[in-house]
Parts: sequence; structure tokens; C-alpha cells
Amino acid sequence: MGIWDRLGGVIKSYLDDRDSGIFGHKKGRFPSGDPDLDAAFEELNDFLEHGRAEDASGGSRGDAGQAGGTGPRGGGRRPSAPPAELRPDFAELGIPFGASAGECKAAYKKLLKIHHPDRHAGHEGNFKKATEKTVRINAAFDRIERWREGRYTPQT
Repeated sequence: MGIWDRLGGVIKSYLDDRDSGIFGHKKGRFPSGDPDLDAAFEELNDFLEHGRAEDASGGSRGDAGQAGGTGPRGGGRRPSAPPAELRPDFAELGIPFGASAGECKAAYKKLLKIHHPDRHAGHEGNFKKATEKTVRINAAFDRIERWREGRYTPQT
């Protein structure tokens, strides 16, 4: 069966069952006639209902970035919430404690653009302050990222 036949079957199924559910098909049913496409659709339904995909061995995939999972580099397990000693680091970046990785990275980049020493090279006092601020921002972001990767060791 070619791609155009598959596409035609999908379009026909949407048009035939217009009132029977989201996108014109009944939940859990995909009458395409193509077993591969049907299996892919069932996997998509399972993912949308349960929030995770299962691989062929029955294990879950894609859990590396979730809280409590292993880190992206295969590090050890980390707790679901950051340790309290990272509160000043989140505050240095100007984000709420426990913010997501995306929020941390966006705040880090924004602050570096504002406080980068090259932007303040014309004034010696501002250059020195910007350099100190950049060092603090880099250190805070580094500690948060090490915690996310499971490489963080608490300061004693």
C-alpha cells in the first residue's frame, strides 16, 4: 500500500465518522486497513492517555528528563526536588525555587546578555561589577545543572 493510499484511507475515515470523536475517529479505533499505521495510532493513544511511551520490551522510554529519573548522561538518581541549599542559586537567576530546566536556561542566557563584561568594557567600575555578577550567575547555573545531571555534591 503506497503513501497516497494510506493518506486516502485516513481522510476517508475522518470524513465517514465526523461526529464520532476527536478528529473524526472513535477513541481507540483507527480504520486505515494498514496494520503498521493502526499500531502507531494505538501507541499514540496509549502515550496520550498515560503520558509515556512503551518500547518493545515493555519498559518505558523518554523518562530521562523527568524528575526522579536518571539524568541525560546516565548519572545516578536524583531527588524529585532540589536541595534547599540551591535556593540562593535559583534566586541568583531570578527564578522560583525548583523551576524547570528550560526556565533556568532562559534566565541564565538573559542575565548573561545583560551582565556580560564585554557590554561594560567602557567603564572600569561597571566592568568589574559585571564580571563579578557573571561569575555568580555562571556558578549558580553550574550548580543547578550538576544537580539535574546527578553530579551535585552538597557543600559542607
